[in-house]
Amino acid sequence: MSGAEARSGKVGNLGVARQFAGMERGGSALFQLTESLVEPAMVLLTLIGLALWFEDQREQAHYIVLAVLLFALTFPGKRLSQGSIRACVRDVVLGWTGLASLVLAFGWATGFIQLFPQRLVILWLWLAPAAQIGGHLAFRGVAGLIVSSRLSYQRAIIVGCNGQGRQVAREIVTHPMLGQRVAGYFDDREALRAGAGTAPVLGKLEDVADYVKRYDVQVIYLALPMASQRRILTLLDSLRDTTASIYFVPDVFVTDLIQARMDAVGRMPVVAVCDTPFTGINGVIKRGSDIVLSLLILLLIAPLLAVVAVLVKATSPGPAIFKQRRYGLDGKEIIVYKFRSMTVCEDGPEIAQAQREDPRITPVGRFIRKTSIDELPQFFNVLQGRMSIVGPRPHAVAHNEMYRKLIKGYMVRHKVKPGVTGWAQVNGCRGETETLDKMEARIDLDLEYLRHWSLRLDLYIIARTVILVFKDASAY
Repeated sequence: MSGAEARSGKVGNLGVARQFAGMERGGSALFQLTESLVEPAMVLLTLIGLALWFEDQREQAHYIVLAVLLFALTFPGKRLSQGSIRACVRDVVLGWTGLASLVLAFGWATGFIQLFPQRLVILWLWLAPAAQIGGHLAFRGVAGLIVSSRLSYQRAIIVGCNGQGRQVAREIVTHPMLGQRVAGYFDDREALRAGAGTAPVLGKLEDVADYVKRYDVQVIYLALPMASQRRILTLLDSLRDTTASIYFVPDVFVTDLIQARMDAVGRMPVVAVCDTPFTGINGVIKRGSDIVLSLLILLLIAPLLAVVAVLVKATSPGPAIFKQRRYGLDGKEIIVYKFRSMTVCEDGPEIAQAQREDPRITPVGRFIRKTSIDELPQFFNVLQGRMSIVGPRPHAVAHNEMYRKLIKGYMVRHKVKPGVTGWAQVNGCRGETETLDKMEARIDLDLEYLRHWSLRLDLYIIARTVILVFKDASAY
């Protein structure tokens, strides 16, 4: 391997790793550290303040234990300064709901919660998230003033005036806390140079090294097509005596990635471009939350399940529970349970989707389909490990075989277990998909869920599902 090739591999791997890790290139480490302390600090300050207000200061040992536990659970805190205020409030509320539930469950199970005054606990449950939101808003304001008052920014250039190059420029403009300014683009292709947008085209690739030295450029983004390997190596070789930080933005990253990240096979670095989000600790969190929540839900709805089973059985001939073959994890067939809502139990190579005023739907079936009660037996599928509470909805095998040939990326949704509810369902893609574009919209939302999964997102979807069950006009 030549020196240029070795350097390109090192620079490329570094750029890929930083992109996947979500590091803000050129951003201030002090900003990042400070923002990661906002949530832990607000949680602890509210607890300490209430402890001083309610308790004799000589009896604070249990508060110290709780404070240490809370810091371990909340640090590092979420960095929310770049999103909307609405998204900030939502993320804090969902995150706090999960954390508070965990702490309360632990306190109740161990009796530790009895050491704290009830009024203190109730006040803290409300004050802590309010303080976190206030802390994030305060940080956003202060950081914005500091950034806007800076006398100097890092000068950045983008090599490649194409789609991904312009996206990098937009991200830099959108995130001022990066502390960067785009001086312009460099590109050899005349067709792309003509529509550069807000930043000018400063020259061709052969001009990059001279410009970097002359104008003290600190950051260079290489947004060239991967087919341009020879040009990239030549450019890197010309930049070897500069001190600029170089980041590679290959065109693979503007394709439809699922859980993209750096990994390794032994000592060989590899890039995951399509993988399940539920690997390692994420898989443990997902399965653990499924077991706990499904057990709790089944205990709460047990009387309802019994009543519905009797009504279905008494009002039409046939079994109360309808079993249907669906595709599950890795595209393998599973058996899914539902309350029977039709006069037929179809599970063949051709299945007609339910439509409005479908004569196959029974009167009781119409009600349980409208309210999604027919799906409740699938919580037993969750306990069996065949399904998850949140995930892409399972389709009949016949529908899968049809749509996998028509929709690009359709089978990627089977990288995870199917769900009782999903991101598509709470975003209006529920009910009959009589046209291909409706199914494509559903699949797009399923893939978006895979890209952005988090426990907070699962809790948000569950909450949205409960609300939508009673007013979703697309269900029948």
